Amino acid sequence: GLKADRIWFMEMNTRLQVEHPVTEAITGVDLVEWQFRVAAGEPIPLAQADIPMNGWAMEARLYAEDPANGFLPSIGKLDHFVMPEDARVDTGVMQGGEVSQFYDPMIAKLIVHADTREEAAADLADAAAQVEVWPVKTNAGFLVRCLEHPRFVSGDVDTGFIAAEEADLLAGEPDAPVRDAALGLVAETAWTYGDLPRNEDHRGPWESLEPHKTHGFRLNAQPRAAYHADLEGRRITANLRSAQSRDWTWIVQDGERENPVRLSWAPGSIQVSGETFGFTELSEGGAVLFARGDALRVSGWRSKSAAASGPASDGSLRAPMPGKIVAAPAKAGDTVAKGAPIVVLEAMKMEHALTAPFDGVVESVSVSLGDQVGDGVVLAVVKPAG
Repeated sequence: GLKADRIWFMEMNTRLQVEHPVTEAITGVDLVEWQFRVAAGEPIPLAQADIPMNGWAMEARLYAEDPANGFLPSIGKLDHFVMPEDARVDTGVMQGGEVSQFYDPMIAKLIVHADTREEAAADLADAAAQVEVWPVKTNAGFLVRCLEHPRFVSGDVDTGFIAAEEADLLAGEPDAPVRDAALGLVAETAWTYGDLPRNEDHRGPWESLEPHKTHGFRLNAQPRAAYHADLEGRRITANLRSAQSRDWTWIVQDGERENPVRLSWAPGSIQVSGETFGFTELSEGGAVLFARGDALRVSGWRSKSAAASGPASDGSLRAPMPGKIVAAPAKAGDTVAKGAPIVVLEAMKMEHALTAPFDGVVESVSVSLGDQVGDGVVLAVVKPAG
């Protein structure tokens, strides 16, 4: 305990905390207003005993970070930035803005208020699921899975919760509704821009964009055709047919299963299996599907040979942001397995290990300990084994 013959330091934060909206939600008190009043010499309006406590409030910090990559901060321009409409959102950024490496990567706070803890958790999960951010990565999908996890819902959480439940909390394989949404998006865009499927089609549906094309009714739509999509590196395929209606509906036929997928374009949304996902087209081709907080890149499967085209990476390991080299576990000539750390970069108070994208041999390591490197700089190159 404390001893009189020693010096002790106590931190005093005379400011609002990040979580102050939770207090405001359950008390109805505007703490910022109180700060101004106190600064103007006025007394605090209420005594502690007079402050009401109503219901439950929860807040989630929306971070520009990549949970699947050790929660490494993500920087860059916010080309697409949409926040939920049915929750309080405190943010200092907007679409077109930029997330810099010089500041904390928290880009927003999501706050909800409900009668019970269970309702508040469900409402906050719904709010996080509506987040649409691109190309900067966020923890929105991770937040959804945390809030919906049985242990969190029951209150059985401690500081080891994330480590113990990591497999459930990180994004896994996309389920049927997400796959169907991606295929429906590929099919609709192919029809819209006149890039129809053929047996030996070597064009992706986004390679012939013509802005004057219109969406809608297809009098002579094919009864059924095979469509292929690349969803975050996962190649999926199914037969789709147009519902031949004015609401841009496609029917996904996968074996015995049939599922309608309805698209809207202003803004981009997809209704499938009782859920609504967002999407946005990309100027460089393809689109981004926003599903339960996750941002998933979607593109057309360019050709039949794509499935057997080998590693997607060329083996170049690039700095994801400016930083300092703090370790280089591998050297040129080393044989490494997929996932082995090659170079470790320190940036924004975190260490990020750049790992081998496949089994192979380290061809070169172009940095040394202590080097300061810029965003996108090639730090090392790994070539495939054999």
